[in-house]
Amino acid sequence: MNNALLQIQSCCQAFPKPDGESLLVLNDINLTLKEGEIVGLLGRSGSGKSTLLRLISGLAQPVSGQVLYHGQPVRGPAPGIAMVFQTFALFPWLTVLENVQLGLEALGLPEAEIRRRALAGIDLIGLDGYESAYPRELSGGMRQRVGFARALVVHPNILLMDEPFSALDVLTAETLRTDFLDLWLEGRLPIKGVVLVTHNIEEAVLMCDRVLVFSRNPGHIIEEIKVDLPHPRSRLEPAFRDLVERIYVALTARPVEQPPRVVAGGFPGMGIDMVLPRVSPNTMSGLMEAVAGAPYNGQADLPVIASTLQMEVDDLFPVAEALQLLRFADIEGGDIKLTEYGKQFAEAGVDDRKKLFQAQLLAHVPLAAHIKRVLTERAHHVAPRRRFIDELEDHMAEEDAERTMRAVVAWARFAEAFAYDDRSHTFSLDNPS
Repeated sequence: MNNALLQIQSCCQAFPKPDGESLLVLNDINLTLKEGEIVGLLGRSGSGKSTLLRLISGLAQPVSGQVLYHGQPVRGPAPGIAMVFQTFALFPWLTVLENVQLGLEALGLPEAEIRRRALAGIDLIGLDGYESAYPRELSGGMRQRVGFARALVVHPNILLMDEPFSALDVLTAETLRTDFLDLWLEGRLPIKGVVLVTHNIEEAVLMCDRVLVFSRNPGHIIEEIKVDLPHPRSRLEPAFRDLVERIYVALTARPVEQPPRVVAGGFPGMGIDMVLPRVSPNTMSGLMEAVAGAPYNGQADLPVIASTLQMEVDDLFPVAEALQLLRFADIEGGDIKLTEYGKQFAEAGVDDRKKLFQAQLLAHVPLAAHIKRVLTERAHHVAPRRRFIDELEDHMAEEDAERTMRAVVAWARFAEAFAYDDRSHTFSLDNPS
């Protein structure tokens, strides 16, 4: 493609595990960025979006496939590609002007040119007058504007943005997002293309020309959605809402079903090596109550209830997945619908909720059932945490094993299925009902 700034061809990325094997985090990624485009990478945490940005920037190399910038393979940090981070990443001992000048100094430009470009960049992003201020004197929105200025003054062809608005409050994020779009549409930014990583669906539809929807384990693109809406875009327009709905449907689509398998111990389905979402029972209870109540009455459109509860993808989906795992809800077509168990839970008192939660936990979470069985079979009904964490680490990354173990402990405590002592790191049947 003559106007292609960036081409990613069949890229895969993997990281070594302690046992010597590799953990595949990105699989068969294909992407093209053309001049004048903002392309969004949208998906849950852990789907490899930030890892992909590192490959594009040259900070990491893929294990297979290639990244081409202007038709040439990216080998190491590429001149002409700059990044804005989620956190402000400013040096606290430097002023606004000195922070912005850093990238220019690395280019070895004359001092007068460095100062001219830095001042122009500060003025462009609306911080004229704050040149001598230190980061501690600025609000979060102002500090992120400094991050934008530092990236823009090197005049990159491609700007990579890694969730640049997520650390800001809603109003500040909206202001900065709108200001950036205005500058982009007016042609005042010295960049030719943008890759935006986000987990905010409305942000993706508001800003992007195309949205690539990612799924996890490993990260891969499940759908490419073109956003063919004129600017300025309104969240209230039916076409805008339709695109938001379409992305929710893509994100909640069920993966191709694999044949059931039985693991050691006789548990059918996914087995004890299922990575559990770290979601508190109270949060699950809250979502079930919200869906059970008016105006939803047991079934809700995910975009609508997400907006009502002010929850983003990374907040809402783990809760919905946990409810689906425990058979309290079904997620399909962008909707969440309570099962009969979910409706019973929403209407029950505290004690009945615990009994129902325990029954669903032991029936549908193999790790919980496995721990319960081991404790029941032992004479003293006690087992060390290490015994189970070692089993998990045979099948998943250490971080996933830790998160899964914390989830099952929290759920078991709520259900009074078994107890866990964090001081001795042991499970027992001391406290269950």
